[in-house]
Amino acid sequence: MTSILIIESNTPDLLTKGKSGAVPFLRALQGLAPELRISVECPYAAPLANDALDGIDGVVFSGSAVVWATDAEEAAPLRASMAQVFETGRPVWGSCNGLQLAAVVLGGAVGASPNGMEIGLAKEIAPTEAGKLHPMMVGRHDGYCVPCVHRDEVQGLPDGAVLLAGNAHSPVQAMAYEAGGVDFWGAQYHPEMTALDVAGATGGQSMFGDGEDLTPYLKVADTDPGATVRLGGQADSLVPGVRTRELANWLAHVRARQG
Repeated sequence: MTSILIIESNTPDLLTKGKSGAVPFLRALQGLAPELRISVECPYAAPLANDALDGIDGVVFSGSAVVWATDAEEAAPLRASMAQVFETGRPVWGSCNGLQLAAVVLGGAVGASPNGMEIGLAKEIAPTEAGKLHPMMVGRHDGYCVPCVHRDEVQGLPDGAVLLAGNAHSPVQAMAYEAGGVDFWGAQYHPEMTALDVAGATGGQSMFGDGEDLTPYLKVADTDPGATVRLGGQADSLVPGVRTRELANWLAHVRARQG
């Protein structure tokens, strides 16, 4: 049986307010493979124990609602946990904050996007030439769209990282780092999140580029293809098997490493 550890990247006070990055992953991963054994750790509550990774086949770093960037002093507990995981060589996935965290831990740079926040769907994402050949991106083609909500972005790739995809808002939308014993795949967007999850994250505020509050569309887009198109996606962008494609590819990678 495959065992996955999810690193909850929110603080305990955010968790008490219902802000969890782990919950969408629990739902998405169980939807992809109900037989998975999944556990959760929260480094902002306590450091990872020495035996926390015993029997674990792959590790997920979730998104986060904290106000600080991954290079901030406040993020030190999370950086320490990722460095600890990287030392084991296990396959690691990171969404949004998880991608930015890996960039910092591996020597890259992050910062607030000059284009403002990207909320709703990350649109018109295009795989790079390297991305078209990478197993993480199997099934993705030019112009794909995935749920997203972020202010910060990767602004300097670590040496040795491979850029897999980007769009007009954030040039680094997906990255892999497979060197020096580190096995990391990550995305700036959230294949684990539904449109309804994004609606909850925005709090119904008009935070979108054109000033329009798209929350009503986000609330129904998971089951209404017309609303998905209104958000700028394709009709099937939020179908679970399409939306979670990178996670399914990563799980296949974890299982291949088990074998």
